[in-house]
Amino acid sequence: MSGGLAAASSAPRSGATRSDQAGQNAKVLNIGQVLDRLRADFADITLSKIRYLEAEGLVEPARTSANYRKYSVDDVARLRYVLHAQRERFLPLRVIKEELASLDRGETPVHRPGPRALPPHPAPTGLDAFLGAERVRMSRRELLAAAGLGDEALTELEQHGLVGPIAGGGYYDSDALLVARTVALLAGHGVQPRHLRAARTVADREAGLIEAAVAPLRGQRGGEGSGRHAETADELAALLVRLHAALLRSRLAAGRSS
Repeated sequence: MSGGLAAASSAPRSGATRSDQAGQNAKVLNIGQVLDRLRADFADITLSKIRYLEAEGLVEPARTSANYRKYSVDDVARLRYVLHAQRERFLPLRVIKEELASLDRGETPVHRPGPRALPPHPAPTGLDAFLGAERVRMSRRELLAAAGLGDEALTELEQHGLVGPIAGGGYYDSDALLVARTVALLAGHGVQPRHLRAARTVADREAGLIEAAVAPLRGQRGGEGSGRHAETADELAALLVRLHAALLRSRLAAGRSS
């Protein structure tokens, strides 16, 4: 068990029992400081993700009179537990929440350590696709099994630049799984990977647009500034997905009416 898991497994429930741990939790952190602490182990973490986990009831930071979040040591441990369970065991938030509830009751979670389960079939989503999206890591073999593809088919996707392993390692993430499954569904309608080069080109251009838009935030000092860079990039990407979907629907509707 990692240090983060060990800390979380003995942590009290966020909010409700914090008064019983006043001595342990005397040190409080703002959300930017929490982001800095987590980022060393979870490079994809953003302010949006931390807020999303709070909205899902997985952590309950205290609030100041001005309504600013204040996180205790236990809150950070719980966040580490959640992020580790997502990345290493591919657990959905519902199951992780059940595990945390068991820990709060002093019980051993039924699902821990548990087998490495692949994430459920990801469906195309809208604005929330970039806000709070769960990140996973899987081997090539796991990706092939989860996507229902053969090795040759995955190699073809890689050759066309549609899928690739995470930089610096031989593992694939949840985006690779979503792309692979979506391309497999498109193939059932006669759309082949070579037909999708335009989609990759559009994605590359939009990524460049986003990077240019958020570049001024990168130089800001402090955790809040660096967090805003990633958070704003996610929000812009989600808005571009919404725009693309609306434009595509509009063009299809125009074609049907002509």
